Amino acid sequence: MRLIYTCLFGLLLPAILLRLYWRGMRAPAYRLRWRERLGFYRGPVRGGGIWFHAVSVGEAEAAFPLIQRLLSKFPQLPVLVTTTTPTGSARVAAVLGDRVEHVYLPYDLPWVVARFFGRFRPSLAVFMEKELWPNLFAECRARSVPIFLVNARLSARSARAYLKIPSLIGPVLACIDTIAVQTVEDGERFVEIGARPVQVRTVGNVKFDVTVDPNTLAEGKALKASAFAGRWVWIAASTHAGEEELLLAQYRRLKAAMPALLLMIVPRHPERFGVVQKLCETQGLRVLMRSSGMSCRTETDVYIGDSMGELKLLYAAADAAFVGGSLVEVGGHNVLEPAAIGTPVLFGPWMFNFQEIANRMLAVGAACQCADAEALGDAVSDLYRDRTSGRVLAERAEGFVQANRGATDGVVELLVAGLAETEAGRFLV
Repeated sequence: MRLIYTCLFGLLLPAILLRLYWRGMRAPAYRLRWRERLGFYRGPVRGGGIWFHAVSVGEAEAAFPLIQRLLSKFPQLPVLVTTTTPTGSARVAAVLGDRVEHVYLPYDLPWVVARFFGRFRPSLAVFMEKELWPNLFAECRARSVPIFLVNARLSARSARAYLKIPSLIGPVLACIDTIAVQTVEDGERFVEIGARPVQVRTVGNVKFDVTVDPNTLAEGKALKASAFAGRWVWIAASTHAGEEELLLAQYRRLKAAMPALLLMIVPRHPERFGVVQKLCETQGLRVLMRSSGMSCRTETDVYIGDSMGELKLLYAAADAAFVGGSLVEVGGHNVLEPAAIGTPVLFGPWMFNFQEIANRMLAVGAACQCADAEALGDAVSDLYRDRTSGRVLAERAEGFVQANRGATDGVVELLVAGLAETEAGRFLV
């Protein structure tokens, strides 16, 4: 089955590269360093250490505490980080800088993968959340590189899809040494699709260990007091196509009864900043971009967060937070960041990517789920009118995050034990 997969991937490679070029028309970063995706890299490398793969921003943010903990304990340990998207790449550069090596993940073709391994020679591979690559994993096994799937989660929907291709997924799972899952249910689903129970360890979700720099909180409060003075700020974060139209309609419905309301939109993908700006302007709404550095006026309707790496700061400047990807069938995004910051959390009906966390937050009254856009607007209106309920929601959300911290410690212990059995063990001194 892997041979068929490889042949299909190879046949599709020209189309994949053309799509990369097309995406680069809107987001030029996609056209940069494209050779890395084919296994061609520049510059010297240390090699021989631990390799983390994080697809994009969300996975990278989850990996950062693990990487920083390892670097703090073992400063000589070589660390390689791969991502798939330019936004993920930018976050790695911003947070970790030259403390790690960073390149794009090579395409999953045997000759490309071989070039990658020949250059970087990792001793141990760590894949964040749910990354299953047949040729990459087979090459790890052939080179005796242990694989750890960390902070792993598997939704019922994904499990059903994997069950349809057992002859491909089974050998991939067999290459993995340890699957550190977020919940017991995740572990059961991995076993259901072919993992051995001995591979699975229930460790918890490292995203609960999100760090909030006090300086970031202070900057957020300062932004609220200056740029948003006198405004009640509703942030819609990590939004996708199809959501902004719904949010703008609710803003227009609510504005007459909520004159201080300001809608702050932070699109998930940078290439959509201008698209959302034009959408607002065509509806006659007055827009201010974060990059302008200006403060909102009384007549400003929408503030667009067209910056990278500032989401926590913007959450801290808001009175209520809607987490996007949940009004459309994307599956939702990380609700723990606004919860940790102390901003009331709202999300829509589509939360299958974070279903377990969403259910647990709802069970303790730490978030509000809205069945549709109109229900979301009603929830924002309720928080605007009843500030006490907003404070209670935020306090419960903060308490929920605090009560579930600690998974990072368990994962680090697993990784250190794994490294000790490899050539990289010499760096653990």
